[in-house]
Amino acid sequence: MPEAAHTPRPESERHKTPLERRGLGGTERRHHSQEPENRPPRSGHELSKAPAALAEEPGPKVNRRVFVIASAVVVAFSLWAMIAPDHAAGTMRTMVAWIAENLGWFYVLTVTVVIGFVLCVALSKQGSVRLGPDHSRPQYKLFTWVAMLFAAGVGIDMLFYSVTGPISQYMSPPTGNGRTAEAAQDAVVWTMFHYGVAGWAVYSLLGMAMGYFAYRWGMPLSIRAALYPLLGKRVRGGIGDTIDIVTLVGTVFGVATSMGIGVVLLNVGFSLLFGLPQGLTLQIALVVVAVIMTIAACTSGLDRGIRLISELNIWGAAAMLLYILVTGDSAFLLNALVANIGRFVFTLPDRTLQTFAYQEGGSEWMAGWTLFFWAFWLAWGPFVGLFLARISRGRTLREFVIAAVTAPVLCDFLIVSIFGNSAMRQVLDGNTEFAQQAMDSPEKGWFALLEMFPGAGFLIGLGTLSGLLFYLTSANSGAMVMSNFSSTIRNPFQDGAKWLRVFWAVLTALLTIAMLVAGGVTTMEYATLIFALPVTVIAWLVMASFSKALRMERAEREGRLLHRQSAAAHGGQVPERTWRQRLERMRSHASRKQVAQFMEHTVQPALADVVREFGNQGYEATLAAVSDEHTDVTGHALVVAIPEHRDFQYRVQAVEAPVPMFGGHVSRQTDIYYRVEVFTQTGSEGYDLMGLSPQQLIDDVLDRYEAHLGFLTYSTEHDSASVLTPPVETGAGEVAVVTGGGPGVLGAPDDGTRTGTPGPG
Repeated sequence: MPEAAHTPRPESERHKTPLERRGLGGTERRHHSQEPENRPPRSGHELSKAPAALAEEPGPKVNRRVFVIASAVVVAFSLWAMIAPDHAAGTMRTMVAWIAENLGWFYVLTVTVVIGFVLCVALSKQGSVRLGPDHSRPQYKLFTWVAMLFAAGVGIDMLFYSVTGPISQYMSPPTGNGRTAEAAQDAVVWTMFHYGVAGWAVYSLLGMAMGYFAYRWGMPLSIRAALYPLLGKRVRGGIGDTIDIVTLVGTVFGVATSMGIGVVLLNVGFSLLFGLPQGLTLQIALVVVAVIMTIAACTSGLDRGIRLISELNIWGAAAMLLYILVTGDSAFLLNALVANIGRFVFTLPDRTLQTFAYQEGGSEWMAGWTLFFWAFWLAWGPFVGLFLARISRGRTLREFVIAAVTAPVLCDFLIVSIFGNSAMRQVLDGNTEFAQQAMDSPEKGWFALLEMFPGAGFLIGLGTLSGLLFYLTSANSGAMVMSNFSSTIRNPFQDGAKWLRVFWAVLTALLTIAMLVAGGVTTMEYATLIFALPVTVIAWLVMASFSKALRMERAEREGRLLHRQSAAAHGGQVPERTWRQRLERMRSHASRKQVAQFMEHTVQPALADVVREFGNQGYEATLAAVSDEHTDVTGHALVVAIPEHRDFQYRVQAVEAPVPMFGGHVSRQTDIYYRVEVFTQTGSEGYDLMGLSPQQLIDDVLDRYEAHLGFLTYSTEHDSASVLTPPVETGAGEVAVVTGGGPGVLGAPDDGTRTGTPGPG
């Protein structure tokens, strides 16, 4: 292989092998003390060390700095809003006007880029990457998963705006004259746009980023962990705490806004059902009652609490929509639904980038509508994203994104279109009094619409119940997520302490009451738009960090594909067997006992021989036992240290598999059997070692070692230091590459390099 540079080497370097010059051979180590310890990871190997770098004490514990500062911000704002409501409302109104005038474009650009980013990830080759190891599979069935997606990402605020939104856009559109045919065509579409792809794209971005780093790389399930590839170990200190504080405060205000809107709506429903007087007193009482119900639900756990409410939620909403569709003007509603979806699809690019820069009063309309909703989704993004990640382990990125921007969005469209067009039918028929009521008092307008249908009492009761379920789902999920954001949790399957959930449920209720006192829904909109501004910066950082991690993984995969002659995990050649071994393998299915004996008598001795030989040739190699609670069969992991680069790892572990319904076996007395598979960082390589001889097993280890060296060669030649393996300069300044031959090189690759996959980090 030709030299990598033509500059003459120093004498001390001439007699070293390429591996030794790179620091890959023997016990030689290259220390780079000049490099900052907290720099971001520059390779897959360094990224694999993130769990250890971010490790804290086992078990969830409160992050006191995040907890205290975020709580202080929320309490201070609540006291300000309750003690000086007029001053608070006026100050926020001024701030919102400034943001709308000067930073409205930033909100619009951020959401547009987020939409494009998540769609590009889903449609790219990286879309097949799973939120977890390659062999992981989803925990929940499709219907339950979609129901939980929908219930977590949609709050009671949708019912609130499904009537007032379309009527407001018809009576006072952002452009043109109101009460025209053109305004009618766009009235419902604007609300569909505000509840459409944008919000779910934000949820998808933060959800898949947190899930990817948590379940695929073993990091904590948090925003700060998702920024590790960008910020390195600095995410453990003040920078990470600042990120958590911003996301936590934004989440509290987002959930409080939804709760406040929900209480305002439920206030009218309970008044109509039970004759209670409407007003602030009833609203506060509902907040207290709802908090009690939320505490009872959130302490019951994810599966028993949120899962049950989510499924009841989607069935309740479906029953209400079906009732209105059947008892209302069905033909008009269905025609309008199809027309609305068509217009939404064909005008989406224009609406997404619309800022009304040339429209007089455009910034004011944007602040009240589009910017508020964009801020609302950004504030809800970490909250819903973390919850979606918790329920989506095993899903591919493509499946996650496509499901999130289609199934819940279609449900949103049904709700907005059926309610909105039912209201529009009344206005088009000349009911201007109803139109004015819907704009002046949206909560009364929504129930006024329900009163126009046959069996109004039943429909109002169903609508109130559905709204209550929406409310409880958001409040329950929010309490859980807030406790996670204010805790340090190593295990992504764990949640914050129950008392912490109770605390955040109570504090969110206090903030809700404060904003109701300070001016109701309008004040909530102002607060959301203000406190969501820092979250937009986090969204950009997450995209940059997630992109870097995906580039690392893509480069490693391309390196393996281009430099190997065989790839068992991708349908290529597996370790060669004799014809008798192949026939025996086709007719037998190993039991746990047989696999355990194979591990003890074949795998462990063979790997031990390899480790000894590595050591004899000057390598730092180890062999460790790996316990497996699922199969109760001890596995083995061989690791060869490669300083400054990704270590070579070869992990053998038992895997439970279903016995095929066909094949050459004589009889089947059990439904499962056990395989002995080779695992890498991202999952199983897919082939079975059971039945191999020690020599065949050793050959497979060396094949994969050669492949690993070929991968390092490719990554050095084709990837920049910021993406994958950084080049290591020799004494003369040239970049050395991995090549074959030379002392101290065990199984170095030749021109036909075979590349395998790096082992688990």
